Amino acid sequence: MRSTVHLAKHVVQSMEPRGEGRILFTSSIASTMPGAFQAVYNASKSFVQSFALALRNELKDSGVTVTALMPGPTDTEFFERAQMLDTKVGSGDKDDPADVARDGFEALMNGDERVVSASLRTKAQAAASRVLPDGAKAQMHRGMAKPGSGRDD
Repeated sequence: MRSTVHLAKHVVQSMEPRGEGRILFTSSIASTMPGAFQAVYNASKSFVQSFALALRNELKDSGVTVTALMPGPTDTEFFERAQMLDTKVGSGDKDDPADVARDGFEALMNGDERVVSASLRTKAQAAASRVLPDGAKAQMHRGMAKPGSGRDD
């Protein structure tokens, strides 16, 4: 979170006087739910999401746009590095990184506030997160991220 804020400060200080620029923050669909077994990750992505939307509002008349990219599970080394290959989310289907990058770039160039990328499953999670209570979202996340939940026992 510290590096996100620090870098944004320096980037904004050069863009704002020019009256133009675009900033893309990578948040996550995880930002919309309490993250059982990923508490720090989900909380940090919630911070990035809130920060991006607040900064967008602060810069609304400056010519600088801010966009938040909210991907779901993406086929990268993330789950291996996080030692989550034995979880449902780690062993399940994931979005293509090229599709996620394309969605983020298009939203950035359009000046969109945010984009949920890329699969229908991720978009459905985003829609559900607007109506489900936090306790239900935490339980849902628990089922996806609990160690061992991806085994075929």
